Amino acid sequence: MSTAVKIVVGKTILSGKLFDTLCAQAIIKSLPIKARPNGWGDEFYFEIPVDMPSDNTATKKVKIGDIGYWPPGKALAIFFGPTPMSTCSDPVPAGEVNIVGEILDDASVLRHEKDADNIRIESA
Repeated sequence: MSTAVKIVVGKTILSGKLFDTLCAQAIIKSLPIKARPNGWGDEFYFEIPVDMPSDNTATKKVKIGDIGYWPPGKALAIFFGPTPMSTCSDPVPAGEVNIVGEILDDASVLRHEKDADNIRIESA
């Protein structure tokens, strides 16, 4: 069963969900998360207080709206468009990420928040 979350970036509020995987459950237990996002193309990533290994969802094939966990950086990544490694409109992460959730709204609106000072993820 997934867990509903609210994602706040600057003035934008999006609905999302975190899946029922061990990695996603560890993230849910650490909510709320507040961080200063880093940008990499149309991707936000930021370190979170979770240390999990790669799992059976680990992939470099992501889509706009996916939420991934990058084990080497203990970081959460939110994909909302192409990244520097993209060859088309799909995002491509720098390395494999565990797919832990998805944004239910139009994630592309995050392009307007690239200068945001903070991001917050909390239970909805």
